[in-house]
Amino acid sequence: MSIYGGVEAGGTKFVCAIGSSPDKLEAEISFATTTPQETIDRTIDFFQQYQRRKPLSAIGVGSFGPVDLNPTSPTFGYIATTTKPGWDDTEFRGQISRALGVPVALDTDVNVAALGEATWGAAKGLETFIYMTVGTGIGGGGMINGQLLHGLLHPEMGHLRLPHDLDQDPYRGACRFHGDCLEGLASGAALLGRWGHRAEELPLDHPAWKLEAHYLALGLANLICTLSPQRIILGGGIMQQTTLFPMVRRNVQQLLNGYLRVPAILEQIDQYIVPAALGSQAGVLGAIALAKKAIR
Repeated sequence: MSIYGGVEAGGTKFVCAIGSSPDKLEAEISFATTTPQETIDRTIDFFQQYQRRKPLSAIGVGSFGPVDLNPTSPTFGYIATTTKPGWDDTEFRGQISRALGVPVALDTDVNVAALGEATWGAAKGLETFIYMTVGTGIGGGGMINGQLLHGLLHPEMGHLRLPHDLDQDPYRGACRFHGDCLEGLASGAALLGRWGHRAEELPLDHPAWKLEAHYLALGLANLICTLSPQRIILGGGIMQQTTLFPMVRRNVQQLLNGYLRVPAILEQIDQYIVPAALGSQAGVLGAIALAKKAIR
């Protein structure tokens, strides 16, 4: 049986795993994202140790971005102008491929998590859906007609521009490129910057959650009108605050205001905006699915 490697390369931590499906994982490790070379070297070392015992067929990588996914580009497989300090213009895919001598497939972390949910999770059987992660940053990916979303580069849903009432919310935003985009207003970094506390430190009755639900719903309403997804899946550390889900759903319904007369939004929104079924493993399992897809 073929064995695959998966890497969820996040801005806060890397998760690496070896296996072929959720119930067939042979090894897994996570470690902090530090400098590019230290973090990539540690990733390579994890797989090299396994290769001394068994061969790997391929490795899939889901990376924070932006990343260059154009195979004809001289910087194919590089991380580009990222919000992660020190990682701009870092060659990523090539270093792993040369060191391990196996095919390496690369996509964004959110597209890869979407692939994991489509293969084994909350998007199984769907052709058009969105996966969004809400954590230290915010990113979104997904599928349209069964194909992962790509184009000029790849989706950057976390950088949607939103209405921002500075009288109600004077916080200028955490994004170093745009200030008050969706990520700048609703990410973990924004919660910390606005309130002085991390998400897990804020009580359930804190006004942060009402504002968070408002901004997330604004972003999702725009994506619903643009891409018409069959389902929206929300993952990431912030969404561990499960009281956000009903608040976000109500806000989305209010923002759409009956315009889209479909049962999924009017009557079944609990099944339309849902948590990631694979939980914190969506990214690394999706990376394994990407490796399998690349071989096929």
